[in-house]
Amino acid sequence: MAAYDGSPYRKALSSVTDDSGNIFGALPSNIKALATIANRTVDAGQPDYLPAFFCHVGLPRSSFDGLSFERQSGTVSLQIEAGKTFDGRGWQQQPIPYGTIPRLALIHITSEAVRTQSPIVDVGNSVYAFLEALGVGNNQAARQRARKQMTALGACHMRLGRVLEREGKRFAQTVDAKPFHQFEAWISDTEGQQALWPTSLTLSEPFFDAIIKSAVPLRHDALAQLSGSALALDIYSWLAHRLCRVKRGGAFIAWAALAEQFGQEYGTRKNFKINFVKQLRNVLKAYPEARVEIVTGGIQLAASPTPIPKSTVRPLKPK
Repeated sequence: MAAYDGSPYRKALSSVTDDSGNIFGALPSNIKALATIANRTVDAGQPDYLPAFFCHVGLPRSSFDGLSFERQSGTVSLQIEAGKTFDGRGWQQQPIPYGTIPRLALIHITSEAVRTQSPIVDVGNSVYAFLEALGVGNNQAARQRARKQMTALGACHMRLGRVLEREGKRFAQTVDAKPFHQFEAWISDTEGQQALWPTSLTLSEPFFDAIIKSAVPLRHDALAQLSGSALALDIYSWLAHRLCRVKRGGAFIAWAALAEQFGQEYGTRKNFKINFVKQLRNVLKAYPEARVEIVTGGIQLAASPTPIPKSTVRPLKPK
């Protein structure tokens, strides 16, 4: 693949954090099931990865009936449009991906791309093994849910929006951020009904370039502990990317800013706060190095070590 230098997509990914309050023990036994994924040996201490942008604006957390979804955090916004897939007979409308499964699948896809340094990622048995290892489920119903969410993720289109400042002027930037250039699936015909079983994804060039340069390392065991809650996964990935960038004196994040970033699925501010505090406490158990305090009016962040010590992370290889 030809070198891709200075893409606006990568620039949008790399500048979503600031310090102003604009938000951009032992391993669980099931982690040992990660020993063989995609025909490779995995060290349980080896990090997984997530694109930096998705640490700040994520997928829907619950079922979404529409075909377009938007989430905003400060001056950064993500738009997702449901796509269609060809099943061998015709084009089938897919829903918006939501919940824990596409989040974990996106982590797996990103991790494989980083480890192999290749935009072509196997998502057949490997992604199901990954989900099972994280405790998402190991029965037929769970595999069916994973299949549907993986198909929806492979078909969707994404756009990134942000506000830029240059020479004293403000500009609104829109970036086409479709993650996948090609999606292949095995056609299963059972009782006359065709179903697609994802086998491989080819990442788009700008998306691959962005994750190779700026993917955020996450811990296996933390993902396993938090895999039952999409909100917990979002808080964990946000803190993993945000806390090491907090400057001396810390950063105060008001409940209003937190609700804008994380509270879209909750009917009231009170309901959001209850759920956020509950999941934040779970996250802090999985990420004990995180220095986060619940205070009057919001939360206080202090500079903290990353979940994976930087000395143990293999340097990403710029293209």
